[in-house]
Amino acid sequence: MTTTTKSDAQQARVILATDCGSTTTKAILIQLTDEGYRQTHRGEAPTTVEEPFADVTMGVVNAVVEVGELAGRKFIDDSGKIIQPATETEGCDVYISTSSAGGGLQMMVAGVVAEMTAASAKRAALGAGAIVMDVIASNDKRKPHEQIQRIRELRPDMMLVSGGTDGGDAKHVVSIAELIAPAKPQPRFGSGYTLPIIYAGNKDAAPRMNKIFEQGFELLIVDNLRPVLERENLGPARDAIHDLFLEHVMAHAPGYDKLMGWTDAPIMPTPGAVGNILQTIAESQNINAVGVDIGGATTDVFSVFDKTFNRTVSANLGMSYSISNVCAEATMPNILRWVHFDMDERELRNRVKNKMIRPTTIPQSLEALVFEQAVAREALRLAYIQHKEFATTLKGVQQQRSVGDTFSQETGGQTIVDNMKLNLLVASGGVLSHAPSMNQTALLLIDAFQPEGFTTLAKDSIFMMPHLGVLAQVHPKAAMEVFERDCLIYLGTCVAPKGSGKPGKPCFDYTIKGSTLNESGQIAFGEIKLLPLAEGETASVTVEPGRTFDCGNGPGKRVEKTVKGGTVGLVLDGRGRPLELPESREACKPLISKWVEAMKLYPGMG
Repeated sequence: MTTTTKSDAQQARVILATDCGSTTTKAILIQLTDEGYRQTHRGEAPTTVEEPFADVTMGVVNAVVEVGELAGRKFIDDSGKIIQPATETEGCDVYISTSSAGGGLQMMVAGVVAEMTAASAKRAALGAGAIVMDVIASNDKRKPHEQIQRIRELRPDMMLVSGGTDGGDAKHVVSIAELIAPAKPQPRFGSGYTLPIIYAGNKDAAPRMNKIFEQGFELLIVDNLRPVLERENLGPARDAIHDLFLEHVMAHAPGYDKLMGWTDAPIMPTPGAVGNILQTIAESQNINAVGVDIGGATTDVFSVFDKTFNRTVSANLGMSYSISNVCAEATMPNILRWVHFDMDERELRNRVKNKMIRPTTIPQSLEALVFEQAVAREALRLAYIQHKEFATTLKGVQQQRSVGDTFSQETGGQTIVDNMKLNLLVASGGVLSHAPSMNQTALLLIDAFQPEGFTTLAKDSIFMMPHLGVLAQVHPKAAMEVFERDCLIYLGTCVAPKGSGKPGKPCFDYTIKGSTLNESGQIAFGEIKLLPLAEGETASVTVEPGRTFDCGNGPGKRVEKTVKGGTVGLVLDGRGRPLELPESREACKPLISKWVEAMKLYPGMG
């Protein structure tokens, strides 16, 4: 790997980026134009990490060749390598890559207390882009022999062990290590590979760790991720995970050693790169943001609230391989409440089974599309609930308590996800990015995430966020320019007061002043209204909520904000928060029909 410094990268005119997914390798070309950095061409090819090819670079070359043909530029030389630096007609100045091929990065984490150090370890692993296979803790309700059996069964790429604050009692974290070492966990890539273990616990226990893990493990000791109870320090553990991912995991995956020799920055796990760009945008614009990537097997949710980053993987919530799990967890009545016409439940169950057998199929009828989007609403809703439960303040820390907290027994552990503070909600993943109409994507997001107050909605145009996440490491300016201009498609803004009322009674009054949109009126409780506000346009919106409704300044208090337009427009949502639907299917259908019509979801389809 040739590491390009930020100062070198600033001179780059031609940037090539690839993302090696489990099934498809995607390549994009970014060039310096008269209007700054723009994404100009893209290509893709099947990933070649498995037999019979067993060399990831073949898929990379195929995707890059396609980009070269479209751009009229030669990127690959006669020996099959990427040409650098760029000339007028060939090569690139910077080449970067991400990867989730071969199942991505799979980890086990261990800590002393499940809700404290083990939770911090899980946050560090997820933030680095890993799939967490299991969490071992001294209080996880399993007997030692069951824990040992579990450690033996799983084949992680690496383990993260943590526990104890610096200077505290070391015996508990030592006993966790003494449980792991004799279990002799085997790495995923087999016997020729030594399992890396990162120790990020009480520093006083480090000498004991060296002794316990001296045989058959590659031990790396980093700073404690919970040095004191009141503070998390996840950075060193995350950096160590990235380094080991390159040195060990990638080096043993077919063809990655060759790929690493080509790249100008470390290869990152795809989810880690997505988290990276979300953090970059939140920091540069000083906003709170949530991003979601819904796939066939899993749903990833990323959030940045008050500069704190969290990521969760809902491994059982997806739209093809895991669709039956969504139906089981959400239940069919909850899915069908989002459907505005009659459907045969038996037929739907067959449809679900077919989707698992043939995961690449897409809906061929309006009925199939409406059902798939109803499943997606529930998958996203459940994934967001899991994310909120995970993204919490630190447990075990004594909070400042007010009179209102007297009846709450919990000290610490409250969610930091606050929909009223949410400024930007970004969607990616097939069911969201490739919905036939952007209005469908917008309402899917609003129904599932239930944003409050004023929230900008956007989608990732072609799943470009992983590429830009790595680029942000070497060229933040280029990454941000492409993110703003080519990656994000702004859908518009949702205005939604928090609170509940009686259907048909006033929810809020509004006044809108813009260059093309000037209007005032009233939204009743239970009503949703779509107004045209084009991409690139802004308008000043004043909301006067009813006395039981809050739009950000408190119940009944007036709010005035400048909002962004988009391909969908301005959504005035008076359905209340939390959004509650009638239990009866018969009462639900006319209500959903009204919303479908108001949002122009399926015009001319059927």
